[in-house]
Amino acid sequence: MKAFVFPGQGAQFTGMGKDLYDNSPLAKELFEKANDILGFRITDIMFEGSAEDLKQTKVTQPAVFLHSVILAKTLGDNFQPDMVAGHSLGELSALVAAEAISFEDGLKLVAKRAMAMQKACEQTPSTMAAVLALPDEKVEELCAKVEGEVVVAANYNCPGQLVISGSIPGIEKACELMLEAGAKRALRLPVGGAFHSPLMEPAKIELAEAIEATTFSAPKCPVYQNVTTKGETDPETIKKNLVLQLTAPVKWTQSVQNMIADGADSFTEVGPGAVLQGLVKKIDKSVAVAAASI
Repeated sequence: MKAFVFPGQGAQFTGMGKDLYDNSPLAKELFEKANDILGFRITDIMFEGSAEDLKQTKVTQPAVFLHSVILAKTLGDNFQPDMVAGHSLGELSALVAAEAISFEDGLKLVAKRAMAMQKACEQTPSTMAAVLALPDEKVEELCAKVEGEVVVAANYNCPGQLVISGSIPGIEKACELMLEAGAKRALRLPVGGAFHSPLMEPAKIELAEAIEATTFSAPKCPVYQNVTTKGETDPETIKKNLVLQLTAPVKWTQSVQNMIADGADSFTEVGPGAVLQGLVKKIDKSVAVAAASI
């Protein structure tokens, strides 16, 4: 069975999507439609902007989403998923590709999500850190030992790679504890805030209103959501999980394991970069991985 997976924030690079724009009339039409919806030419930044330009919150999330979704649409008959999943932001890409949300509504939600998260980041200075080579249970235990600060496990990326999220003093203290406990690395990430933690609560409230106002349909295949790690097809369940995702951890390891248990034997990454192919291989070496291309 074929699984298609969609990357999240951090996969962006200068020049992303330009080959699609230049070689596919459909892609060009969709990119231009996106420029109109967003009210600025995001394509100029994607194709020619600096890494710094691409890091702007209002650019990063829509850029990754657009690259992924437009690539999926240009694949035509080669996009026949038995199941899909997306890492964090990538879940919205997966939902649009699986026809649970329209392209236009998906882009509007991504733009709203990006700005709501940016506002939450500005309210409380916060950050994230990658922890390597400690068992998940140990990382969770050490996060709980940091008193008086928000520190939680945020991204279960693959065995031995977990990202923690929280207040700046909390993350600094947690990193010390992780290294003392034998972590190979506990390194702060260059992000603007504590994504997938309780500090995103203001963004969750704002996004919930936008999701409630958006029409969702049953997807054409199960969407394995970050919060439940199960293949979901019920629109109301999908909406609820999408709201919860902002303050809940991304359970990527568990989602991929469940997809494999449900029959997935090949994973195709749709979008910029190759991060998810690497994570899938670390979760299970026996499955085939590939990058989508037109």
